[in-house]
Amino acid sequence: MAILHGSWQLEDRGGELFVWGETWRRLDAVPSSDGIILSSDDRLCLHPLAMSAAQVMALLRDKLGLASQRSWRSIEKTAILPTMFLETGERVPQHSAAEPEGELIPYPWQVEGICLSAGDALEVLQALPLGTMDAAESFVGADLRFWSHVARWTLDLLVRSKFLPGLEHWDGGSVVAVWQPLLDSATDRDRLTRFAKQMPSASRSYTDTDVFLEFLGSQGEVEDVAESILDFPFPSARSLLRDFLQRTIDAQVRSIIGKEALPKVSAPASQWLKALSSESGTLKPSKDLAVLETAIETWQAPVRSHLSGEAQFRTAFVLEPPANGNGEWLLKFCLQDADQPDFLVDARTIWNHPVDRLVYRGRAIEHPQETLLGGLGLASRLYPAIEPSLQTQRPQRCPLDPIQVYQFLKGVSWRFQDSGLGVILPPGLANYDSATGRLGLSIQAASPAQGGIGLQSLLAFKWELSLGGRRISQAEFRQLITQGSPLVEINGEWVELRPADVRAAEAFFASRQDQMTLSLEDALRLSAGETQTIDKLPVVNFEATGALKELMDTLTGNKSLEAIETPKTFRGELRPYQARGVGWLAFLERWGLGACLADDMGLGKTIELIAFLLHLQEEEKLVDPVLLVCPTSVLGNWEREVKKFGSTLKTLVHHGDKRSKGKALVKAVRDRHLVITSYSLVYRDLKDFKLVQWQGIVLDEAQNIKNPTAKQSQAVREVEANFRIALTGTPVENRLSELWSILDFLNPGYLGTQAFFKRRFALPIEKYGDTTSLQTLRSLVQPFILRRLKTDKDIIQDLPEKQEMTVFCPLSARQALLYQQIVEGSLEAIESADGIQRRGQILALLVKLKQLCNHPELLEAKTAKSKSIEFEKFAQQSGKLQRLEEMLEELLAEGDRALIFTQFAEWGKQLQPYLEKTLNREVLFLYGSTRKEKREEMVDRFQHDPQGPPIMILSIKAGGVGLNLTRANHVFHFDRWWNPAVENQATDRAFRIGQKRNVQVHKFVCTGTLEEKIHDLIESKKALAEQVVGAGEDWLTELDTSQLRNLLLLDRTAVIEEDRSI
Repeated sequence: MAILHGSWQLEDRGGELFVWGETWRRLDAVPSSDGIILSSDDRLCLHPLAMSAAQVMALLRDKLGLASQRSWRSIEKTAILPTMFLETGERVPQHSAAEPEGELIPYPWQVEGICLSAGDALEVLQALPLGTMDAAESFVGADLRFWSHVARWTLDLLVRSKFLPGLEHWDGGSVVAVWQPLLDSATDRDRLTRFAKQMPSASRSYTDTDVFLEFLGSQGEVEDVAESILDFPFPSARSLLRDFLQRTIDAQVRSIIGKEALPKVSAPASQWLKALSSESGTLKPSKDLAVLETAIETWQAPVRSHLSGEAQFRTAFVLEPPANGNGEWLLKFCLQDADQPDFLVDARTIWNHPVDRLVYRGRAIEHPQETLLGGLGLASRLYPAIEPSLQTQRPQRCPLDPIQVYQFLKGVSWRFQDSGLGVILPPGLANYDSATGRLGLSIQAASPAQGGIGLQSLLAFKWELSLGGRRISQAEFRQLITQGSPLVEINGEWVELRPADVRAAEAFFASRQDQMTLSLEDALRLSAGETQTIDKLPVVNFEATGALKELMDTLTGNKSLEAIETPKTFRGELRPYQARGVGWLAFLERWGLGACLADDMGLGKTIELIAFLLHLQEEEKLVDPVLLVCPTSVLGNWEREVKKFGSTLKTLVHHGDKRSKGKALVKAVRDRHLVITSYSLVYRDLKDFKLVQWQGIVLDEAQNIKNPTAKQSQAVREVEANFRIALTGTPVENRLSELWSILDFLNPGYLGTQAFFKRRFALPIEKYGDTTSLQTLRSLVQPFILRRLKTDKDIIQDLPEKQEMTVFCPLSARQALLYQQIVEGSLEAIESADGIQRRGQILALLVKLKQLCNHPELLEAKTAKSKSIEFEKFAQQSGKLQRLEEMLEELLAEGDRALIFTQFAEWGKQLQPYLEKTLNREVLFLYGSTRKEKREEMVDRFQHDPQGPPIMILSIKAGGVGLNLTRANHVFHFDRWWNPAVENQATDRAFRIGQKRNVQVHKFVCTGTLEEKIHDLIESKKALAEQVVGAGEDWLTELDTSQLRNLLLLDRTAVIEEDRSI
């Protein structure tokens, strides 16, 4: 897959956006005769991964739906990019999406791309997706994405009318009418500084090839090109940003006013207006041009420094309160360093030094008096109240009464700042938008001494009024408002009494103070910043005490999770992070809060839940049964894992035609600790489940309720239980609709209705990239989601280098029917045969049954090659395929890669297109008939292409030896060879020298079939089994017919019940 890169380029007559692309390819596939890979230092190499200009244009059309413009022109540029220097002397550029392997050195490469004018650049940049994308799907490089964000800034400048017309002199003597961005406000100056700091280094690494070669030539004898690059005069980040804003603002304004009728004015202003709306903007030389230019310069004088980007000092106003609390306020004049707001030069000092260049405290200030006067003149137009103070010869201050001060704070100070003037306010008034200094409630809360615990539980609390960070009594409040001033002094600090807050406080005292309640949910919202008022009165301070403080500290991450002691009945050993996970579940259960355990696949969520239930049992708190809901494909897995690790938990699997219903179900679960069922049956048997008093309900693979309107999602919400837990391996915090659905199941109503959530969070975050809303949402959900990654430092040290897990999968109804028919028909023939014929029939039967356990279609693969796959029903016919699809979706969401081994090439041919269709990813398939060149290409792509296919299917004979596929950290054995040595050889394609991650090996086994019985035999007598089974399946041919029948007999309880559409 390709990645687009690019940056703004400075040009003599208007800058342009240069865009190029890179795509991974095998370097040895590029003809060396073209000089593409390597070159001596006397000429530049073509970037071996760069796309052609035509390919870049095609990618823009394909991804953004943009038609190529005539103004798009192909061009070659020099790009200074991170490069690996090999021991052979060869240089290889680092792919931008690849992880670096060794030291990288900046080195020049020639790349081909396209140049876009300002207007075309905006169209492209505004069409680029800004939302978070999977790294494997992203086609936008960090450098181009950066300019896409800057392009959004130009829209904000247009909306706020932050632009002015002017004139610009170009080389050759031509004069052009231009529109210029006006970055005079503190907001825009901060943005410019922030963007300049955040600009990727790659954005400044492009230059014209001729210019770069000329530079190299000027260096004389160059021994090291990479070192000489450090002296190349690359443009500064600020100069690139300013030129981009200039050209794009000009293009947008010009296109808008070009459609409007121009006002009638006399020459030369009429020519200027016409030029401002024309495409070229060129002014014809005339004797009046100098007069026009002088008039424009005079008009722009107050803001010229902001237009040129050279404004180091600006006029500022310091609001100083009266010394005795009753006198006049003073608005003092000064100069302020725009980049260091604490550096001030008072007006007295400026008037006492009538110089063009004032050196003050080691800083040089150009034209200080002119700068101060220009700012004062601008301020007087914005705030006429200061005009009388400017009538003196040396204006230094302006007196204000309290009412004028309030007017200044409410309606003037922000206009000053938006116009490039500085404003310095007293501490209590500086954070005008902050709630801390306002009149509001200060609340101290604690958990109730007794009573129910849960999100809606009412807390014991006390409240006090607070103003300016100080608690005040009701009498003090009354005394303050009798002063009749919106500004009051309290504790030596001036604060504002907002009329709305005063009215809310009076109403609160009059009616609600004794009826006020506070729930645990309210407390969580207050701590997250989502709720800021109670009865319209701001909550300016919230403090938790006692057990509630412990809860809040743990939930918000201020207190580390406490590991729980491994239950005595747990048959195994909990890793440290698992013990902490169990402790977290127990902690939330104690408080009656729903919990989402979202650890990475393979970290042991199943074990953690079993240990948690054993903990409740050990504490004698597991009184009623717990309902575990999971996909049908893992019912058998859960039953086995509970027997293996928690044998004291009495378990019932609610599944199959003979399952209990109604009162029989109530009786059947009475003495059980755990009831396991499927999502489809929760919906189908909902009335029966409602008859049972459940202690808890647990959803495994909780992403199954991501659609809140689905019937199974609605059904699980209707099952009442004391606690709720969701288990999922997918990063739910990145999928907002899924996040809401799971959190609403765990803690109903906590995130509001779905419509409210979409309006409050989903739309602002996903469409507009609102980081404030994102942070608030994270603060709200963080307490209820525990997600640990395999790559976390404190996790990876607890993991073994290789984890082997058996995945038990049920048969579909069709598989079970065919299995029984094949076994019964074949045993009759085997019983009447002997010798080699009998051995051959048994081996043929085993192959047929293993094919059937994979998928029924495999039995028909050779006789119906032309039959097309019905994708919609394909997975429903195989329990293994259903489970594989679920696990692949999870590991892809985590950014992992997988190898899938099978004995049957025909199965790989069917599995590949199915996975590509359902997962929307390219899937590689390597088998015996794969040509050598194609085989090498597949391995190279899987190993080295940063955006290459994350899944590779291999036949165990073709891919079991001789390959290095260490980029995979998951290995699936879809069908079993029953020869440990062969399976281990296949696993070692990923688990070998060069592997940097923990490898998870998943061995699929169909329950109730010969696969499960052979697996149990091997596990129970592993040392002996490896000797007996080492030769493969030949040992099975020595069994007599009775033994063979027992081995092949189908257990009907392991069959998937057909799921109806829900």
